Amino acid sequence: MYAIVEIQGQQFKAEAGKYLYVHYLGEEVKEGDSVDFDKVLLVDADGAIKVGAPTVEGAKVVCEVKRPLVKGETVLVFKKKRRKGYRRLNGHRQYFTQVVIKDVIA
Repeated sequence: MYAIVEIQGQQFKAEAGKYLYVHYLGEEVKEGDSVDFDKVLLVDADGAIKVGAPTVEGAKVVCEVKRPLVKGETVLVFKKKRRKGYRRLNGHRQYFTQVVIKDVIA
């Protein structure tokens, strides 16, 4: 059984026991906390597919926070204007929260 769930504007395929890296959920979540996501767009229960319009009613994904703050890999942003001597190099590291999916309720 799996579900397609929307978490902070991104869609993820959620199966029980899988780990997800979602955008940082904030300082209010701690390690071991339980988090529920109820914007479930699709549920597949052994071939029986339910598609929401826009969400499936009564469906939710229960997750547990494993690591509340994880830093992603560095993304380099380079800007240049030719023949003008203008060059800028900036780096960015996105913050994520690691969660493990405990259950998909449909």
